[in-house]
Amino acid sequence: MSEETLSKFQQLLQEGPYLHIPQVGDVVTGKVISTGRKEIRVDIDGYTTGVVRGRELFSESTEFNNLEIGTEIQATIIDFENENGEMELSFRFAGQQKAWECLRELLTSTDAVDTKILEANKGGLILQLENITGFLPVSQLSPEHYPRVSGGDKQKILEKLKSYVGIKMRVRVIDVNEDDEKLIVSEKAVWEDEQKSVLSQFKIGDTVEGEVTALADFGAFVKFDSLEGLVHISEIAWQRIDHPRDLLKLGQTVKAEIIGLEGSKIFLSMKKLVRDPWANVEDKYKIGSKVTGTILKVNPFGFFVELDDEIHGLAHVSELTSKQNPDVNQIGKPGQTMEFRIVSIEPKEHRLGLSLKEPGESSEEETTTPAETGIEKTPDTEEVMSTETPEITETTVEEPAV
Repeated sequence: MSEETLSKFQQLLQEGPYLHIPQVGDVVTGKVISTGRKEIRVDIDGYTTGVVRGRELFSESTEFNNLEIGTEIQATIIDFENENGEMELSFRFAGQQKAWECLRELLTSTDAVDTKILEANKGGLILQLENITGFLPVSQLSPEHYPRVSGGDKQKILEKLKSYVGIKMRVRVIDVNEDDEKLIVSEKAVWEDEQKSVLSQFKIGDTVEGEVTALADFGAFVKFDSLEGLVHISEIAWQRIDHPRDLLKLGQTVKAEIIGLEGSKIFLSMKKLVRDPWANVEDKYKIGSKVTGTILKVNPFGFFVELDDEIHGLAHVSELTSKQNPDVNQIGKPGQTMEFRIVSIEPKEHRLGLSLKEPGESSEEETTTPAETGIEKTPDTEEVMSTETPEITETTVEEPAV
């Protein structure tokens, strides 16, 4: 630092005992006294002249574009004195500090902002706010943009995310860390806020009408009044189905009852709006009677059998033959019609047990399930026969398989 500049600082120090002497890296305020294509000169409180030149002219913010003489600006000190005796300043660092400050304000205010998607990777989307690079994780996408990909295929998910490059999304800042240069945003948070006023108009038990927007292994998504709810596969119909597409198709208009509201998650039931065929099943079918049924599915534990459009039963492997370790695929095939005997009826559990064996016919090996139940509660049978709706997490959402 030259003696002249040092003398001015000493004078200012004497005039104000609380005056802060700036250091390299500090941000100072000054007024523009000249502008040019390659440099801008700034008067720093009348005690020295600063210059911004070269790459230091380029800022993370647009506030330094098209500056006019007399405009008050802030810049970062990168050297007290250059070869010309002037203070060397930078807009780049000042602009970056200003950008992070704006982002912290957005974090505090929870205001939503528009941003353009620049890139995509398997974990989410890359964007910029205030010229700071940020990240929008897949888990923070709104239902509209969440990649519903059948089977969770990572390559298909990436392709779906790449389709968003170039579009604008409205997001909220949810994490800012300047030291780690980390900026995380959420589109889902904005969507949830927008849904609150609409969602408040509904309650459990209400009937809604909407359009089927997606089909997944575990259920169907239905959009109504700008909201989207899930009809779990067990809530689509009273009878067992292998996949929602067995009864539904994309774009179809359906009615459903709201059975659960958990934050922004809405759970729906279609079957609650129709008569439960199991309520009078004992009037139609009797234990011990012979019935004709069509095999819908063959599993190691037995056959799923359709008795009519609404009532399906299970013929457990122990009720198919008296032979030891039978191969169920040799006994029956999907689509085959056979005559069964009803061995159990449980209306409340929506279960009906069937048998191919004659009364009194015993197996050659001991079975773990009494014949009167007709159903062994293995993990598989519990899953396929259960009518309860499991918790659905974001990671399970899939794209319709059409």
